[in-house]
Amino acid sequence: MDSDGANRSKFWDNVVQKFTAPPSVYTVNPQGNQKKDTEVEDPNTVIAGTVSENRTHENNVRSRATHASYGISFKKPRLFNQVLASISIACVSAVTGFISAFTAPATDGIKMELKVSDEEFSWVGSLVPLGALVGALVGGQLINFFGRKRTILIANVLFLICWGSIAIASSVEFLFVARGISGFAVGIASLTMPLYIGETIEPHVRGTLGLLPTAFGNIGILLCFLLGTYLSWRTLAWCGALLSIPFLFLVFLIPETPRWYASRNRDREAHDALRWLRGPNEDIHEEYSNLFNKEKGVTPSVCRVIMELREHAHLKALIIALGLMFFQQFTGITAVIYYATDVFNMSGSEIDSSLSTIIVGLVNFASTFIASVLVDKAGRKVLLYVSSLSMILTLITLGTYFYFLHLKFPITQYGWVPLFSLIVYVLGFSLGFGPIPWLMLGEIFPIRVKGIAASFATAFHWLCTFVVTKSFVNIIQGVGPYGAFWIFGILSIASVVFVSLIVPETKNKSLDEIEAIMNTRKGTPYVFKP
Repeated sequence: MDSDGANRSKFWDNVVQKFTAPPSVYTVNPQGNQKKDTEVEDPNTVIAGTVSENRTHENNVRSRATHASYGISFKKPRLFNQVLASISIACVSAVTGFISAFTAPATDGIKMELKVSDEEFSWVGSLVPLGALVGALVGGQLINFFGRKRTILIANVLFLICWGSIAIASSVEFLFVARGISGFAVGIASLTMPLYIGETIEPHVRGTLGLLPTAFGNIGILLCFLLGTYLSWRTLAWCGALLSIPFLFLVFLIPETPRWYASRNRDREAHDALRWLRGPNEDIHEEYSNLFNKEKGVTPSVCRVIMELREHAHLKALIIALGLMFFQQFTGITAVIYYATDVFNMSGSEIDSSLSTIIVGLVNFASTFIASVLVDKAGRKVLLYVSSLSMILTLITLGTYFYFLHLKFPITQYGWVPLFSLIVYVLGFSLGFGPIPWLMLGEIFPIRVKGIAASFATAFHWLCTFVVTKSFVNIIQGVGPYGAFWIFGILSIASVVFVSLIVPETKNKSLDEIEAIMNTRKGTPYVFKP
């Protein structure tokens, strides 16, 4: 019996090791035999010896990988694996977008079928950010223990279960539980995705590929708006479950991050993961050596990390992350997305509210791709400035429109103003304050504090989201729609000051260079380089 138990334990250890190992890279030798790169490229050899010996070793490996005289050879684009990894992670983000938008098209159906009051339905929307707050705090420990990839997988499995539960919900209490757990998974995923991207993608494309999760999240929002126009809320939930399936297969194609492997003293896996990400023909000697020397065995305790966050560089990074998350939410985007249909109904516009909601979703979707093109050209700060200015103008305009509506001015001929304002508002938000806080979350923290620090920042984000979502209806009842939009506009003005004084530019900088910036006490002026 003991022997059987030992065999089972050994079996599962092998399964876990196989699952967490990076995808194998095969080369073909002149005899046509397959050989793993890990058999010909020893990470210890990369570190040991002189620089010339290391580079000779790398050149020999690349030569064996690219000069196969016989057999079939397929040469991938150099960034193919990094794009594959980014798209795989972004598929999970599409599910989170679907979750965030679900309440907008499902409002009427849920209220009618389950006899849900307005107050109860506000909790259906608010339990997602509340659960995400808890998930973000728990996720900080999960990503250090299980790794980034497996933590995202855990969140994705929870998504699948929760969507099925929502689809068969027979009462509002059942819906509360399912939405709360889905929010818990959203908190885990939103914390882990930017860290995975930040630790795997090269600096010159990290901005572009780093915005893919945001872009896919907007695809999820748009898809939910479109399908919700034609489908019942239960069928819509089953569609959300289908969105969770692709990553269950893609997870087996991508590696864990090299930095996490190095922090766990798993040197060979760190080397193999880096080799897979950069390709067989790239010289990874310098990057791997820096990774090995800097990150090896970095697994401090939670208490020690919290103490280290008081250091200037770490505290500065934390303030930047918290500030960006605060302004991302308190400029009103979540309220607009969650209650888009209600906002258009309140505006008195003759334009169909469902059509207006879909148009806003389309703009939200398209604008992120514009941001992905600009972020590595214009830089992070200039897009944040553009974002703030756009939100200031549109939120003040919306507030003024609703104020005139409140005074019963004859403004029916200006019914296009709410739709136009929200289009510009969402466009501006999606260029800057939508994606960039998440992008910088994966850039500004060193790995020894990244898990806990990013966990705090993500939890704070979801706390802000909960406050805005839960209080938006109460604010409208207290000061009217015009007061709510003016408050968001004032906070958008404050965001300009924060970005100008506190936020550094991280465009085209390696993680080590960004860490050096965090250690300086001076700001980093924006310099445009086309």
